[in-house]
Amino acid sequence: MSRISKIITIIILTLCLAKISIGADGTKGDPFNVLLVPADGGTEEGTISDFKPIFNAISLATNYSFNIIVGQSYSAVVEGICSGLADFAWFGPVTYLQARDKGCVELLAVEVTKGSSVYYSGIFTNKNNININNLSDLKAKKVAFGDINSTSSFIFPMAMLVESGIDPIKDLSKSQLTGSHANSLKALQAGIVDAAAASFNSYEKAVRQGSIMANEFKIIARSDPIPNPPLAMSVNLPKIVKDKIRNEISQLHNNPNIKEGMLRGYGGKKVDYYDTSITDKDMLPALKKMVLIDSNFKKTILEANSN
Repeated sequence: MSRISKIITIIILTLCLAKISIGADGTKGDPFNVLLVPADGGTEEGTISDFKPIFNAISLATNYSFNIIVGQSYSAVVEGICSGLADFAWFGPVTYLQARDKGCVELLAVEVTKGSSVYYSGIFTNKNNININNLSDLKAKKVAFGDINSTSSFIFPMAMLVESGIDPIKDLSKSQLTGSHANSLKALQAGIVDAAAASFNSYEKAVRQGSIMANEFKIIARSDPIPNPPLAMSVNLPKIVKDKIRNEISQLHNNPNIKEGMLRGYGGKKVDYYDTSITDKDMLPALKKMVLIDSNFKKTILEANSN
């Protein structure tokens, strides 16, 4: 991102988050600010409703208050927390690593369900596309991807194609950037593209909400396990605040004041608990894919989409 683009992003965030005050203390009058990446598209209210239960639970456990906002893009969330406009953020693994490399965040927690703290990306097509059954069948086809900084709607799907011997830049007729998982799935449903990349979390949420019909889709490929999108916090928060929140989040599932339905995560799904023992080492699978899909690759895709 150029210097001018960064400045514009920060200005937009400042205007969108007009109620945010830098250096919040977590009181009701000055709540901590949480930025969410717009993973699922759709309405801002829908994304906020996915995470409101867990932050309500954290509020009950810590007496801190939170103001939840959905960023305009993945990069806007990185710029927002690194510019001091937010105290906490929910990222994809790749986006977290981008913020970490700027030195402005540290890991807080990841959701765990049935002992698992990973999720999966997929590439889907319409069941009527009888000639598309595996990745090699996507040559000369149009494929939808989400945000260019999304772990599971761009980085991992693109890496799957590269690892299967397909050059997305040369071999696909177009890599259509839609901005979100949900938009990609809708583009596939509408017949605008031949295939779409999205996380299985987003796919299942779209099915639950009735946005798409499961019997209209088939899976072409499933990714390797991806570390769950982490909650992260600003390195500038006071240590006493970071320690208290980390300790309370790790015990939410044992807290008698927390109702079962409050423990939710990506896509609004119920989770068993939040693991605060994660380290940057746990994000290595995402880092390996970032090496394959580097900034030059992204630049070429963006240039192709601008034409």
